[in-house]
Amino acid sequence: MTALLQKENILLVDDDIDILELLQRHLKSMNYHTYKAVSVKEALYILKDTEIDLLVTDINMPEIDGLELVKYVTEHYPDMPKLVVTGFPSVEDASNVIKHGATDYLTKPFTKAELEIAVKKAFASKPNGQTFKRPPKPTQAANGFDGMIGTSQSFQKVTQIIERVKDNRATVLVSGESGTGKELVARAIHYSGKFARAPFIAVNCGAIPEGLLEAELFGYTKGAFTGANENRDGFFQAANQGTIFLDEIGNAPLGVQNRLLRVLQEKEVTKVGSQMAEKLEVRVIAATNSDLEELIRKKTFREDLFYRLSVVSIEVPPLRERPSDIPLLVEKFLQKYGVEYKDRLVRISDEALEVLKRYSWPGNIRELENVVQRAVIMCDGEITLQHLPDTLKYKIEFPKQGFKTLQEKEREYIEEVLLSTRGNKTKAAEILGINRKTLREKLK
Repeated sequence: MTALLQKENILLVDDDIDILELLQRHLKSMNYHTYKAVSVKEALYILKDTEIDLLVTDINMPEIDGLELVKYVTEHYPDMPKLVVTGFPSVEDASNVIKHGATDYLTKPFTKAELEIAVKKAFASKPNGQTFKRPPKPTQAANGFDGMIGTSQSFQKVTQIIERVKDNRATVLVSGESGTGKELVARAIHYSGKFARAPFIAVNCGAIPEGLLEAELFGYTKGAFTGANENRDGFFQAANQGTIFLDEIGNAPLGVQNRLLRVLQEKEVTKVGSQMAEKLEVRVIAATNSDLEELIRKKTFREDLFYRLSVVSIEVPPLRERPSDIPLLVEKFLQKYGVEYKDRLVRISDEALEVLKRYSWPGNIRELENVVQRAVIMCDGEITLQHLPDTLKYKIEFPKQGFKTLQEKEREYIEEVLLSTRGNKTKAAEILGINRKTLREKLK
């Protein structure tokens, strides 16, 4: 039999495994592709990451019921048809699901023929008689890579570079303030490219004691130092054929930097206590919130290593420079913590969202997530101004009128000096009477 639309993606949601298996067998024989979820929570994750053409859901489920899922899909995917399947039919249930956007209502037990008719009806339900068109994921325009959300120009620059490097092993240096999502960038590079099936190993160079970092990264042989009772591979060996992410690379001691430089130059690793080098194929992505050029001047970071690491550089913009992305991030965190803490979807008032958009976010995305998480816990289904921290509300930056602020005048003067030096930061810093690091911070 030929289905109305072949190989469309159908999401099946039911806490009864047997029903899921039955639905999957029937729909597979009709040449549809199916995804299964045993709860609304699991369904939300699938919807976030997968292009779905039809929702088929049960109503009575633990924690969050199917009606809430129907409401959510109607709001976020208005063109997606929804078919409700239930073993406890009632006039009230039928009225509710149809009222909230369901296409049809199928009662258990049902035959394969009844299911086929209902699915055909669902796919034919496009408003105004139009043929069904697959809806985009809600974050598709805003989200080029899993976990990364944004539509701002500065964010799009980051995703464009990721697209360029994801399928090669070029070394990447990711810089940006704390909390901007540098590890998300690294994971996006790895998991969106052709090496996604290989290991991704994340190492925080600032969290491992200096005396242990070298052995942890490159491995060691038995007897190499006190406590080395066996031969052991390091993080680099574990990441072979994949990606190693070195966070806070500016904290790496010079001894580790020397070994790392050799790894990048020779594509080989030598364990601590050994003379034998091992050939490896590892992509290195490093990240820092430090000014590495300043560390080079202080002789605490190798200049040649800096150039090896920054074959491709990605500057992750702070959240205050991408305010248009804040509503998208808030929606993501509302979904995440609403399901986790409230077993339902939580909303935010326009006034509260406006406050979040006006705040400068010195802690960036990490701070925003913490604020939303706390607000979800404190609210009863909708976040309002009273659920936001007082310190946040008092620090909102509103537009000023009349005289320019000292900061605005300083910005204009710095821009004038940079223009006169044709962008030479060293000369500009000399004219301004500040060091180059201070100038870089002001430019940020």
